[in-house]
Amino acid sequence: MIMGRGTPADGLDDVDWAGLSHAYGSAEDVPGQIRALCGEDEAARKKAFGSLFSNIFHQGSRYRASPAAVPFLARIAVAGPPAAREETMWLLTRLAVDWHDEYRLTTGIDTAAWRAAASEGSPEKMLLWYDEQLAAETDEQQRRQLLDVRDRVAAGDSPDARWTALCSYDAVLAELPGLLALLDDGDPRLRTRIAYLSAWFPEASAVTLPRLLALVEREDDPVAAATALVAVGLVGTSAQVADLAPHLDSGDRLVRWAAATALARIACASPAGSPAGIGSALVGRAVAELTAASAAPAPASTTDYNEGDFHGHVERTLRTLAPGAP
Repeated sequence: MIMGRGTPADGLDDVDWAGLSHAYGSAEDVPGQIRALCGEDEAARKKAFGSLFSNIFHQGSRYRASPAAVPFLARIAVAGPPAAREETMWLLTRLAVDWHDEYRLTTGIDTAAWRAAASEGSPEKMLLWYDEQLAAETDEQQRRQLLDVRDRVAAGDSPDARWTALCSYDAVLAELPGLLALLDDGDPRLRTRIAYLSAWFPEASAVTLPRLLALVEREDDPVAAATALVAVGLVGTSAQVADLAPHLDSGDRLVRWAAATALARIACASPAGSPAGIGSALVGRAVAELTAASAAPAPASTTDYNEGDFHGHVERTLRTLAPGAP
């Protein structure tokens, strides 16, 4: 496919990829890989995806090229070839949150704390640190090594993984409004993927929560509906309790589990005894549903949370809820 104006690769050549880096050095190979994702050659597309994944998300690390690739990946996810869209959404999720979606499974991501910690590794602060080290270093070999890293930092590349990860997260956050169009996509797998991605952006909750709740109300795919419900719990507050509670009566047990999981998370986040809390009776219903789920076989299809480990998710939720349950 020739990528021209109005395509997912529009503007690809305007980026100085050779001046950016990824896991293996210069990112000059990234535009070719992105174009291959949009091509008709299935073997070439799979090879390009594997290479791109390894380049810009290597064992969880992000690089200067990672956020630069995000806008093009977002366009592919929304309007690219059908064969490329779902896997591209998966890569966007990894670029945004690495495996933090599993670390913070029952609480959601604390972006305020992340931003505060990552700021310590910003290129500006790191540059000051390297300048201080160079001023005090007398060994010539050590100076050369410090200068090499210092030059990369001066170009905007921080060696602090927290900073590079946050830059990638923010690039996906900037694309999230456009990606929310996938909530209306005809493919339930894409609706599931964008619902899952939305779970890790609490800063966008004012925009995502109404869309997620609207999806749940019309969704006929249990996995997509359950994924959206858990996402509501992760980014929502007690203001969403009235929307979540009716789904405890769903005829689908995966949906009931998701509603209970969401309510449990909100209960943990609400101050005990707060008027804005969800109430002990509703928490009791959620706990009863989760307890029943723990004793029954896992549903045939589950969500991606906790890497698809349904019973493990139930256990982690109940363990989190127990100490502070109303």
